[in-house]
Order: sequence, then C-alpha cells, then structure tokens
Amino acid sequence: MTKSPQKTYEMVIPSEPGHIQTVERKAEELALQLGFTEDERDSLAIAVTEVVANAILHGNKKIKSKKVFVKFVISNRTLEIHVRDEGGGFKPEEVADPLQPENLYKDSGRGIFIVKTLMDEVKYNFNKTGTNVILIKHHKTSEP
Repeated sequence: MTKSPQKTYEMVIPSEPGHIQTVERKAEELALQLGFTEDERDSLAIAVTEVVANAILHGNKKIKSKKVFVKFVISNRTLEIHVRDEGGGFKPEEVADPLQPENLYKDSGRGIFIVKTLMDEVKYNFNKTGTNVILIKHHKTSEP
C-alpha cells in the first residue's frame, strides 16, 4: 500500500457561533473528496460542529477578539481536524458522564461523549495558548 502525500488546509474564525458552519462545510467537502460515506460525513459534521462550538463558547467565552484556529490534515485516507481555542483549558476526565442518572436531564455536558462516539480518535493537547482538540476519522473502505 502506497502512502499518499499529506495535504493541509487551515482557517481562522472569530469566536462567533455564526462561523461554525464555515468549518463544517470544509470538513464535509474534504470528507467527500476522501470518499467517506454519507453516514461518515454526517458523523464528522456533528463532531466538528460540537468541537468548534465548544471552542467558541467554553474555550474563548465568546470573546470576539479571540480566535479559533482550525487545521485539516489529509494523510493516507485519514482526515484529522485540529481545533484550537485561546482559552484556559479543561480536564476531560472531570466532565460528568452524561449517562449517569443524575446527568440525564442536564442541558449540557454531552458534547465530549458524542464526539468520542462519532470519531475514530479524539485527542486533547493543553498549553498556555489554549486547548487543541484533534478529531481523527479513517476512511473505512479498502484501497481501490
């Protein structure tokens, strides 16, 4: 199996929810180019929307002067999406389990759970400049 060359696309959006759709459209476009199924593209769109919304709302606290940095990396039939905010970070292990009875009816707290369910891998990097969430989706069909 030959390894395909890596392609990278980057964008920067302001911390305004109206810009989430721009990132979602680019993710869907790249997933379509990779030959992802409609279900895979839908899963990717939901995960990207959730992570970018979290970066804007929770990471950057909707402070318009802060940005969300998005990088798409296509490599060997895999799509990686890096979403970095300029916030203070969080501890994923401290986020309440949305499946526990006491959390079932809460208005929030399901995003991380949903994203982990929809993606093949989810990684977090935390540093002084913000949180970087990496979403990884592999193309499931065999090479032609």
